[in-house]
Amino acid sequence: MKRLLTLLIVLALLTFAAFKGAVWWLADQRLGDARLALEEYGVLERGAIGSGLDGRLLLTNARWQDFRLTQPLEAGRIEFDALSPMALLTVLVDPQESPREWRLQAEGLGLLLDATMLRNWVTAEGTNVEGDPALLVLPCAPDLRQQLGSGDLMRMGITGLAGELLVQQTSDGLYGELSTAGTGSLELDWPGARIDLTAPEDTLASSNSPMAVTLRDGGLMRRIAAYCSREAGLEAMDWARRATEALEQGLKARGLVASDQLLALYRQWLLEGGELNVAIDPSAPWLGIPVHAAVTGDLGAEWSVEYNGAEVPDVYLRTAPPEPEAVDRDAEEPAQDVENPAVAGWYAEPVETANQWIGRQVRVTLSNDNVVEGRLVSVSDRELEVARVVAGGEVAYPMLLRAVSGFEVWRRGRAE
Repeated sequence: MKRLLTLLIVLALLTFAAFKGAVWWLADQRLGDARLALEEYGVLERGAIGSGLDGRLLLTNARWQDFRLTQPLEAGRIEFDALSPMALLTVLVDPQESPREWRLQAEGLGLLLDATMLRNWVTAEGTNVEGDPALLVLPCAPDLRQQLGSGDLMRMGITGLAGELLVQQTSDGLYGELSTAGTGSLELDWPGARIDLTAPEDTLASSNSPMAVTLRDGGLMRRIAAYCSREAGLEAMDWARRATEALEQGLKARGLVASDQLLALYRQWLLEGGELNVAIDPSAPWLGIPVHAAVTGDLGAEWSVEYNGAEVPDVYLRTAPPEPEAVDRDAEEPAQDVENPAVAGWYAEPVETANQWIGRQVRVTLSNDNVVEGRLVSVSDRELEVARVVAGGEVAYPMLLRAVSGFEVWRRGRAE
């Protein structure tokens, strides 16, 4: 009896060691495959590999460095639960044999913010790859084409993003949740959808049912509205109206017009945030938002939207011919200033010569008629920076050169 018990213990230990060793080796191979598949986009560091006899695979201190970003995404703990040890071994041997039900949970996710999170070669210019105006434009500077960036978030006190991720595959469909600390959460429930671990891009075509999406901002939009309206020198309502106008222009460039209720909902979300529940069809044009012909009268279907628990009616898009580009009819030459060498004043200068006036007091007029006055700090091929005194210190405002309609320097006139 004693020998039998000893034998059973030895066999149990050998089975345990064999299982742990097999999971470690197979996981290392699969993560190596993933690293090679993703090497075009970034660098994956798997961290330490662990496992549990109940079918769990653990990764600790993993990291993903996307080539487009200047900071890596850190993951303190990632757990993949196949719900049984045999299912875990099966999916590690052949990822195409993924179990019908599994669970992925990531804890300790963290992304430190940098003043310039995007690399220079991916920095957006306000248009998409087709050249259309961007739909989401949140101006955050005197030049209203300067959008909200990571530097603005840092000045708002948001120095990093941290949270947790949950993805659960069941026989009924797919459920996902991303929760962050202080910057809101995103929740989705997609009946009938399945993730193919070997071809994740096929997930969009795996279900014909709409996806229920719940977005909560956690008070972030109020902070953004207060900060950006102050930086742009506008009241919060005027700032939201400008952002809504940018959405309208972006849609019109694509041959679409938003309903009044859709624009009102977007403006309210920018000002107040809250909880937004929408139905999205990832495989449909415009994510399932109804697009009707440019006619009057009853338009039929509407988008299923709830805002803070109340249903919002009349949310849809309508087709419309794209607006032609505006023609600049201002052919008059600007009046030339009469220069007096004995008098100091504002004198117009070509913006192309701005680099000659670094350190001098300048006055910049933008194409939206905003005027920024301060000390010229720097000039590059794309933009110039003007520093203004705010609360005893200086704040530099970058402005795109193509947005400058007037450039003046405080100096004495030149002798004729």
